[in-house]
Amino acid sequence: MTKLKYILQLADTALILGHRLSEWTGHGPILEQDMALTNIALDLVGQARSLYQHAAEVEGKGRTEDDLAYLRTTTDFLNPLIVEIPNGNFGDTIARQFFFDVYNHTFYTELQKSKDATLSAIAEKSLKEVKYHLRYSSDWMRRLGDGTEESHQKIQTAVDSIWMYTGELTTMNEVEKEMLSEGIGVNLESIKPIWTEKVKAVLAEATLTMPESTWMQSGGKDGKHTEHLGFILAEMQHLQRTHPGATW
Repeated sequence: MTKLKYILQLADTALILGHRLSEWTGHGPILEQDMALTNIALDLVGQARSLYQHAAEVEGKGRTEDDLAYLRTTTDFLNPLIVEIPNGNFGDTIARQFFFDVYNHTFYTELQKSKDATLSAIAEKSLKEVKYHLRYSSDWMRRLGDGTEESHQKIQTAVDSIWMYTGELTTMNEVEKEMLSEGIGVNLESIKPIWTEKVKAVLAEATLTMPESTWMQSGGKDGKHTEHLGFILAEMQHLQRTHPGATW
């Protein structure tokens, strides 16, 4: 079912990035940033829960949000590649988060117009959190880019290395095209210039150079992933697969 795939794509994206950010818990450069990244991770997992619950209702086969998160294999996941790449250093994480946050803020703003009342409500609720996420990552882009020589070099390197994963965010696959035609999904082609201008503006303020390459990695939204997702799922799904049906 196309609608189910669309909702799962949104849920998988939030869950995998939330899991990635949760890996910073106890490892942040300072306590304040440790807590900030952990809170953003919690926001994303909360969004994922709402989306998985909706997906389970749409599917109508009795599966739960836990089944959809813990009992699907790598090729079943439909998240874009950018959310599954490793955290790297703090600058790598901030650059990845910034690129995603600009997209996510623009995306949820448009998703509020969806004919699917539940998706519209989730978007409206999530947008309050996403606005903070964008402010946080944008501020850190400026601080690192316009900071010391070392911080500038590291965040520029992060921007350059992650850039090739950004194109998939605003490139539509067949599922997204069908959902757009039904008034449920978002027109990614229309938000691409908005994303580009916002990214360009913040990078300029951060004294960073925007990459010119147009070659992009893709495939995640169609179930074709990097090797990194397999390791994420092995860790995230270990308890449920070892002890099926376990509850607290």
